[in-house]
Amino acid sequence: MRLRPLTLVRAKPAIPVAGEPIVRRITRWLAEAGVTEVVLNLHHLPATLTAVIGDGSDLGVRARYSWEQPVVLGSAGGPRLALPILGAETFLIVNGDTLTDVAIDELSAAHAAASSSSSDSSRAIVTLALIPNHEPLRYGGVLLDQRSRVTGFVRRGPGASGSFHFVGVQVASADAFRWLPMGEPVNSIGRAYDRLIAEFPGSIAGFVSGAGFWDIGTVADYVATSRVLGIDGSGRNVRIDPSAHVTSTILWDDIDVGRDCVIDECIVTDRVSIPSGAVYRRSILVSATGGVTARPIDQA
Repeated sequence: MRLRPLTLVRAKPAIPVAGEPIVRRITRWLAEAGVTEVVLNLHHLPATLTAVIGDGSDLGVRARYSWEQPVVLGSAGGPRLALPILGAETFLIVNGDTLTDVAIDELSAAHAAASSSSSDSSRAIVTLALIPNHEPLRYGGVLLDQRSRVTGFVRRGPGASGSFHFVGVQVASADAFRWLPMGEPVNSIGRAYDRLIAEFPGSIAGFVSGAGFWDIGTVADYVATSRVLGIDGSGRNVRIDPSAHVTSTILWDDIDVGRDCVIDECIVTDRVSIPSGAVYRRSILVSATGGVTARPIDQA
């Protein structure tokens, strides 16, 4: 809901940042780190994801899909459903609505070390990529002991001060999810991982680094991340009349900007045709029957 009306047009991972869908940025980053196979969870507007990834061959990976139907299964239920497709005992899980440059090789090495304990009672089966939580009033946190094992999770607020922020990338063993009922909605942090920590202390580890993190959870986050990564990047099939003035604006695909238009600090989504002489400032533009609907960015 926090990205509406953008998510009325595309699923969050398919939303473009600087002209490229988030999911393609993530997939390319994984391929550059040596990943050769990816499985994408599908639910909301699935065609917007499959259209930009396809079989993954142009990005150097083999892409397959896991359908979360009829309900969203959550951050633990989704991986549980995908286990038969993954067919691996250890794998990466990457959130599709955030970006980071955490070093995959270092994260994997940290997990290998944490999971190689001679004692099953202290063997880690999940390793979370973490950074210091510099915004505890905005983000909940992860608590670590001196061995870098997760002891719990805290909600955002003063209590999250001094905690660590999960950047949406983790290495996990299939054992972290096999015990969950197939098809049951369940989140990892807040339920499944909390239970693992309670029953098997040390089973969740943390890898702390100084990696970058870019959120896309709200419209304001999306605009800020787009500015960092290049707001001037535009999508495919964008036609702007030479007389139009388009400034500081995010342009998706299949857009037509007419003569003498003024478009400033806007987000123009797919298939929008802006008539000649139109003026929009700080607005989200969405294609609608008979024209364009505009919503102030500040109210999104």
